Amino acid sequence: MIKQLSLFIAAILIIGCTPNTQYKTDLQDPELFQAAVKNLSDIIVYDIFSPPVASRVYMYPTIAAYEIMAQAKPEEYLSLANQLSGLGASPVILAEANPELSAIYAYNIIGKTLIFSEDKMEAYQENLDQKVKDLGVPISVRKASMIYAQSMADHILAWASKDLYSQTRTYPKYTILEGEKFWKPTPPDYMDGIEPHWNKIRTLVLDSANQYQPKAPLTFDLTKGSPFQSQLQEVYEIGEGLTEEQVEIAKFWDCNPYVTHHRGHAMFATKKITPGGHWIGITAITTRKAKSDFAATINAYTHVSVALFDAFISCWDEKWNTLVVRPETLINKHYDEEWLPLLQTPPFPEYTSGHSVISRASAVVLTKLYGDNFDFQDTTEVAFGLPVRSFKSFIHASEEAAISRLYGGIHYMMAIEEGVAQGNKVGEHIAKRLHTQIAPTQLPSIK
Repeated sequence: MIKQLSLFIAAILIIGCTPNTQYKTDLQDPELFQAAVKNLSDIIVYDIFSPPVASRVYMYPTIAAYEIMAQAKPEEYLSLANQLSGLGASPVILAEANPELSAIYAYNIIGKTLIFSEDKMEAYQENLDQKVKDLGVPISVRKASMIYAQSMADHILAWASKDLYSQTRTYPKYTILEGEKFWKPTPPDYMDGIEPHWNKIRTLVLDSANQYQPKAPLTFDLTKGSPFQSQLQEVYEIGEGLTEEQVEIAKFWDCNPYVTHHRGHAMFATKKITPGGHWIGITAITTRKAKSDFAATINAYTHVSVALFDAFISCWDEKWNTLVVRPETLINKHYDEEWLPLLQTPPFPEYTSGHSVISRASAVVLTKLYGDNFDFQDTTEVAFGLPVRSFKSFIHASEEAAISRLYGGIHYMMAIEEGVAQGNKVGEHIAKRLHTQIAPTQLPSIK
């Protein structure tokens, strides 16, 4: 009896002295990082960031999270130091820090510095902290993880401060040029052109903003039957006879972060996800379907956020150099002053199509990671009242995103076709030059 009692007491003592390590497994759940990305996307929508700026808001937090996982898994992942322009070696991970927790913390810290609604990020962080406590993460681990996260965030933010973003906030607005061929602000609000100096922002993997400059747009010529006039006529005629499917496609890929509505003397606006945000959403869908682990999930977001960032710089360089007039401006003047495109024309020049460029670049890097025939259900726009659409591959989705701009009445075919070619070159460049996985394994076919 005494012997049995002694054994029982010894077992209790052993159990009591065994540290709880279940939290380590719990923190490896990629849904914790997915939630952080979703929160940042929601704030981007709320704060109404323009598409190029939104790509910057997504990118820097993601790079910080990736660098932490690369530090934690050096046998699997390569640091992006000396791969991304100007990025130096990252701080060494603290011994007691949990890498997954540090990655989320760093993501939130940087995200908070790049948005306006800091209170929303603070509220999210408070909920996360409570969840972490509930998982039984020791206070020493929480503290070490936050210290390391802050160190990484400081490192990335110091790098970010040199990308010329702050300087471009003080540059002059675009001065409207005379002549029909040049872009003019469009109805209903005739807003100033967005980010005319974005081509001065530091690229990440591209050598320069104009590295993959598309061929020159068609010569402006309104003579009936000229190549330019024919494409203008095409926009008008398609807009007049849209099918239900074409309308659905155009609205699905609208992704205009700020659409204004006028009712008499009243004006209100609706907010939506940005084009880049849509591809961030596709990345979430992809990584979940592929059952990517925590690090692989961050790796996918890294490739897409880098592609989006460089693709926007490449596209905006062309837009603000060629200054091609939007179809709406010419159709209202020469065809029908009451004509409206299905989608509201965004406030920047026409050539090339931003959707075409960034969608193809994102599709190319996702194809590199998950294969040519990765079919998926795109639920990204459900939150904005739009139905699910199905795609056979990332390239298929990018093709639909591109042609949606013709259906929407806001782009000529030349901008769509050359935008796809431009985005393909940007995506292929990044896919070849951005090295993250040391020994990537063959991914299984996912049906």
